[in-house]
Amino acid sequence: MSESRKNFGKRANRVRRALRKVSQERPRLSVFRSSKHIYAQVIDDIDGKTIAAASSLEKDLRKSLSKGSDVSAAGTVGKLVAERAVKAGVKDVVFDRGGYIYHGRVKALADGAREGGLNF
Repeated sequence: MSESRKNFGKRANRVRRALRKVSQERPRLSVFRSSKHIYAQVIDDIDGKTIAAASSLEKDLRKSLSKGSDVSAAGTVGKLVAERAVKAGVKDVVFDRGGYIYHGRVKALADGAREGGLNF
């Protein structure tokens, strides 16, 4: 495993460890960012189930987005996952940015989720 991948894993584990301390049993909004797309899930860690999910790969989003890897796509995915989570009865979450810096697409997804009705 490369050194940068090890460091990424360490950062992701550090973030999740800190989230467990402050989560107060709230679900977490987890983000995965690839070079071409962005994915988001609201996960209940107590039951081990995914409550809501959205990604830039979904057919209805692909038609409206020019690219799946830009800031506008991330904002749209954030709004969509928030709508689905609110529909499932979840309003309060903790934001799990993984090993990513809170900047760019990750920040746009978080802002979109806040606009969609999630509190974190």
